[in-house]
Amino acid sequence: MPILHSIVHRIDKEAVERPATLSLAEAELTDSEPLDSLVTRLHDTLNAKPKGWGYFAEADGEGEPAAGLAGELDDYLAQRCDFTDFTHRLAQRLLEVVDAHLSVSGHLLVAHTRQGDTQYLSLALLHHRSGFQIDTALKVTPAFQLNLTQLSLALRINLSQWQGEAPSLQYITFLRDRGGRKLADDLAACLGIAEGVDAPGETRTLLKAFSDYVAHEDLAEEQSREKTEALIDYASEQASRGEPMTLEALSEVLDEQQPKAFYEHIRNADYGLSPEIPPDKRTLNQFRRFTGRAGGVSISFDSHLLGSSIEYDESQDRLIIKQVPKQLREQLKRRQE
Repeated sequence: MPILHSIVHRIDKEAVERPATLSLAEAELTDSEPLDSLVTRLHDTLNAKPKGWGYFAEADGEGEPAAGLAGELDDYLAQRCDFTDFTHRLAQRLLEVVDAHLSVSGHLLVAHTRQGDTQYLSLALLHHRSGFQIDTALKVTPAFQLNLTQLSLALRINLSQWQGEAPSLQYITFLRDRGGRKLADDLAACLGIAEGVDAPGETRTLLKAFSDYVAHEDLAEEQSREKTEALIDYASEQASRGEPMTLEALSEVLDEQQPKAFYEHIRNADYGLSPEIPPDKRTLNQFRRFTGRAGGVSISFDSHLLGSSIEYDESQDRLIIKQVPKQLREQLKRRQE
């Protein structure tokens, strides 16, 4: 992933009751292999975490970008200011958000990268964790390293999509974990970002459409399993790459012989789905299997089995297993002897 420009600033937060302070770098980072690896891992980490998807809000109906990050980013891309000056203003904007929500210091990494024909602007507040190392004298000494697994603030902007002709509501992805929703909301407000797509909601609707499609086609259990696995594999691959699912591509994945079948089912039933859907990994994982544990009973089964070899009677709150696994069946028989 070629890095076009990158820089690191420092935000210090010594105590909750004391205001955060900002130390600005005066020059960009020099490209290096460790830096490239860091930015790549940062992208991978963001892809794996719960995210919000959005776009720059507009100031009015004429399509002019709102004042804020959109305007400053436009100035930078139009070369009306350099990368360092652009990130100075960005860091100043973020200082208030960090001060209001976080109680630990960190380094603000901003990187302008290119992957294929697509350009991105990424930023993340990186925190540290303490550890140990063995020095050249074979002695144990303290060591500090960046903790990428504990990201609190991060976002990525698909610059090519933002500047492209096709309208989109999801060219910005930002960290939106359960424990940091207020931080994510304030970050979006600070930078002029409007949430455009409800990834969990859209993913749930897509999975409902898929379940309806399988039931309508009256597929055999093996076919149902294969299509479920194909959907999950495709969605998971897109999630790992930080890219949305497209309904037409998914339809082709599900049935090579009838590549438009699932797509036409969605359009005819009018589920209200967007042509591109950001996959929500938590929702996908829940769809793959049903699990539950209570009172010494633990149950887990593939979702495609519901309605075929497993039925749920909601009126009496009963789960009916039509095909008992052989090993379990043998244990039950021995118990009755």
